[in-house]
Amino acid sequence: MSTTKTRDLASPAPAKASPAKPRRGLRGSPTFNFWLFTGPFLIGLAIFVYAPILWSLWLSFFEARFTVTPDKFVGFENYTYMLTNDDFVGSLGTFTAFAAFIVPTTWALSLGLALLVNRLRFMRAFFRSVFFLPTACSYVAASLIWKMSIFSGVRFGLMNTVIGWFGIENIAWLADPNPPWYWAVIVSARLWLQSGFYMILFIAALQNIPGELYEAAAIDGAKPGWQTFRYITLPQLRATSTAVILLLLIAAYQAFDEFFNLLSKTTWGRPPLVELYYKALGESQDYGAGSAGAVILTVLICAVTLLQGKFMGFGRGDESK
Repeated sequence: MSTTKTRDLASPAPAKASPAKPRRGLRGSPTFNFWLFTGPFLIGLAIFVYAPILWSLWLSFFEARFTVTPDKFVGFENYTYMLTNDDFVGSLGTFTAFAAFIVPTTWALSLGLALLVNRLRFMRAFFRSVFFLPTACSYVAASLIWKMSIFSGVRFGLMNTVIGWFGIENIAWLADPNPPWYWAVIVSARLWLQSGFYMILFIAALQNIPGELYEAAAIDGAKPGWQTFRYITLPQLRATSTAVILLLLIAAYQAFDEFFNLLSKTTWGRPPLVELYYKALGESQDYGAGSAGAVILTVLICAVTLLQGKFMGFGRGDESK
């Protein structure tokens, strides 16, 4: 017995396991890893986004014709010139009306497609992919297809062939501003290109609506269809609808590719960006006036976006409010 006790006392106590040290980064510093992965992106953002913005703002206060390193300070003369330029002001007014039409139309079409696809019980993924695929198409490629095939002004164009079946003469869709048939070409192309993307956003929002709300509404006597859509579905989509409208407004004022490729060098139907393109890179190459116009357009987009967000209550935590 004593021998056993002596052996137990003589045996060393088991060593305590040392606490596991947290894994450190590639060079032993999480901060180093952060800058290693985000640094190239931030450098690219600073060089290709923020630097051009600041440079454009600086150029807007100088007389910069055929040069990007001017030395003659003119103050707000470029802004005064652009705000009194009939072509630029007309493009802003025209595209305010264009935005007022295309934004609610795209919103309604996207929401309608989302409601239809979300109610399908079979082949839902197939139809979701079919409507979303046009968003992967290039605006330039789609514009050329619309211009040279679907809305070609000759009798071999698809639309002229269709209307010819009803005895209607050929229409020069993109060659004559009176009447402005070119808006049908531009609006149809933009609806085809954009609706699928916003449809996906609405489908995601629809799938997040609790089913208990519809069950409670059925118990209270609400009829399926318009009543449930108006009092349950639409209020629950408020935040998503606001975000979609904000994106559509910004996209409407930044329209460039389809107009530039569909209307070529026509002097009518130009959006603000195309007007600024010809102002800065045309024959005059007035970078100062073009930069001032870009700043004016940016301020207008921000103002319209903030007003629309304020009106629709963007940022509210509860969509049902």
